[in-house]
Amino acid sequence: MEALFSTEGLNPLHSFRRWREALVSRGVPLEQTRLDDRPFRAKLEAASVGPLVLTRVTHGAMRSEATRGLIRRNGKDGTVVVIFKVAGTSKRSQDGRSSVQRPGEVVVIDHRPAAHESSTDSQSLFLELPRERLESVLGSTRRYTSLTMGADVVSTGLTVTFFQELVRLRDRLDPDSATRMASVGVDLIVASIAERLTLDVSQPLHGTVVVQRAKAHVEAHLGDSTLDPPQLAAAVGVSLRRLQELFHARGQHISDWIWQRRLEASAKRLADPGCAQMPIGSLAFGCGFANQAHFSRRFKERYGMAPREYRHAAFVGTP
Repeated sequence: MEALFSTEGLNPLHSFRRWREALVSRGVPLEQTRLDDRPFRAKLEAASVGPLVLTRVTHGAMRSEATRGLIRRNGKDGTVVVIFKVAGTSKRSQDGRSSVQRPGEVVVIDHRPAAHESSTDSQSLFLELPRERLESVLGSTRRYTSLTMGADVVSTGLTVTFFQELVRLRDRLDPDSATRMASVGVDLIVASIAERLTLDVSQPLHGTVVVQRAKAHVEAHLGDSTLDPPQLAAAVGVSLRRLQELFHARGQHISDWIWQRRLEASAKRLADPGCAQMPIGSLAFGCGFANQAHFSRRFKERYGMAPREYRHAAFVGTP
């Protein structure tokens, strides 16, 4: 990863002040205080994988607080932060919920007032995502901010391992592959949150969570052309009839939702400069369409133009 800041070589008397200055210069909306009197050490590193920017932060024991005023000045209201704990322990509080994160665990924090305390030699990997990407499947972030996704969530282990390998192998990925892998990683995050929500949900909310898990599964398996309602019901552990009832209660049909998400994902990739060189057929296959003809027909029915025309229209006027 590229080093952005390090206290190495700095006078220990000034290292914490320089650290705070470095964060302010990068628009990080935090007030910070130290929790011990040891020489303060910190490092800030970053790496890009497709459209994702991953930031690794290592620092000593301290307390951080995001206040409403700082957040407002930061101007990132449309995003949330996914945090992978790498070393040490952290305690985070937001939206009336507090939790502890240990290595291998994941937590989501929104750009609202929040507090964080970390141990000495704490290290975390931060990933900023559009809030809409999570809320379109999982509902309001207030339901899962500061909710630890730990070892009791099977998909968390898969997600953490995936991102560790993604960071390690990023330089070996071509731009198209990096974009696809980034999308897979985000889908895994969504699936992990959905699974975590089922662990302590009250019974009246169970149907909602089942639908959310089903939608998260669809997001994570859009490229599987065999994905259908029976397979989806089996994946979330309910009968097909029950899943149909839950979708119908929300004015939706399972198969319609699957095709809707495939078409929306394909439209997004057609308009993405990172996918500009991807053949239409490969793009269609990656979104779960068995063949290009079927994709073109469905796409034109939905968007009123052929995929190639849609891509051309998206890039008109771009440099």
